[in-house]
Amino acid sequence: MTKSVLFVCLGNICRSPLAEAAFKREAEALGLDVEIDSAGTGDWHIGHPPDPRATSVAERNGVDITHLRARQVTPDDFRRFDHIVALDAQNLDDLERMRPAGGTAELSLLLDHVEGREGEAVADPYYGEDEHFDLTWADVTAGAKALARRLARG
Repeated sequence: MTKSVLFVCLGNICRSPLAEAAFKREAEALGLDVEIDSAGTGDWHIGHPPDPRATSVAERNGVDITHLRARQVTPDDFRRFDHIVALDAQNLDDLERMRPAGGTAELSLLLDHVEGREGEAVADPYYGEDEHFDLTWADVTAGAKALARRLARG
């Protein structure tokens, strides 16, 4: 049975596209049948490609995200996806407020899936330098691996 996962940050141009890419790579490595997407709680960047620094860190790690375009979370996402994974507590709170009646998606923080990192946020690299994007890539990769293993176990 196909599972589905939506990764969510604020603008959908840094953290969530990187999480989508890292999770897609892990899911493919494990042979998981999973639908994967990302979105933002805000609407500032709808239709925009990922931040060039996010594209660069993904490329350095062998992943192409240039085709991705930012979108905003919709009420239907809460029924369409099995898991909606926020990258920080503020976005998780926003998702809980946005959840419509009948929304069935399981909400979590990405790093909740990494033993010993429960409750931690993936730091927003937007106002940082390239090394901040490297740290974000390391965090989303750790979260993606742990979540993919969890879904593979059923």
